[in-house]
Amino acid sequence: MDDVVNQVLAISYIGSEALYNSIIYFFKEARKLTRAVNIFEHMQNSRNLNCRPSIRTYNIIFTAFLSRGSNTYINHMYMETIRSLFRQMVDHGIEPDIYSLNYVIKGYVLSLHVNDALRIFHQMGVLCNEMKSKGFIPSSTSYNSLVNALALNGEVEEALKYLWEMIEKQRSAEFITYGTVLDEICRQGKVGEAMRLLKEFLEIDLLNGHTYRKLLYVLEDDYGDSSAHSQFR
Repeated sequence: MDDVVNQVLAISYIGSEALYNSIIYFFKEARKLTRAVNIFEHMQNSRNLNCRPSIRTYNIIFTAFLSRGSNTYINHMYMETIRSLFRQMVDHGIEPDIYSLNYVIKGYVLSLHVNDALRIFHQMGVLCNEMKSKGFIPSSTSYNSLVNALALNGEVEEALKYLWEMIEKQRSAEFITYGTVLDEICRQGKVGEAMRLLKEFLEIDLLNGHTYRKLLYVLEDDYGDSSAHSQFR
């Protein structure tokens, strides 16, 4: 594949944004980040304006960097590159879309830059007003990432605020999101409050019986199966 790509790059008149995007995507899936970045840089330097990076190109590159692993240090290092690329994209007159904003939020959360993630998340409100006609709402991924990050950072009230907001906007919270919030509430010595909240999730049909029991058993295993919990069975 590398030989074919090199031949394509050598013939400028057959290139196009869509073709180069496909090549970048291929290298992303093959986990060849360096080659993906090389193609991206080739697009930037192209004299053919139809081959220059678009919002689609940037989004593919963002996902390439974010797929490098779950290690916080690694994500912190790559986040500097993502932040630089995001600024570059805006400077070149390319307007961020919901996907690019979600990728930046995810990058900040993975690298534990929670405040920066919240700042970008709030900026979505401006974009939201402009895109209401298109039915824009922040994605479930963005909400889940933020709620988890806030809870892990001990900011339970903020985590619950965004959890209820995502529910109101009919975005689905993941099992791990509920678990992380409830666990942090328990860690702060409010086991009874966590149990009542879990019961409320069940009563308003956010959880089915199986998921409710699974979360209940996890909390009981970690924080004890006292008689105070029996009312929640």
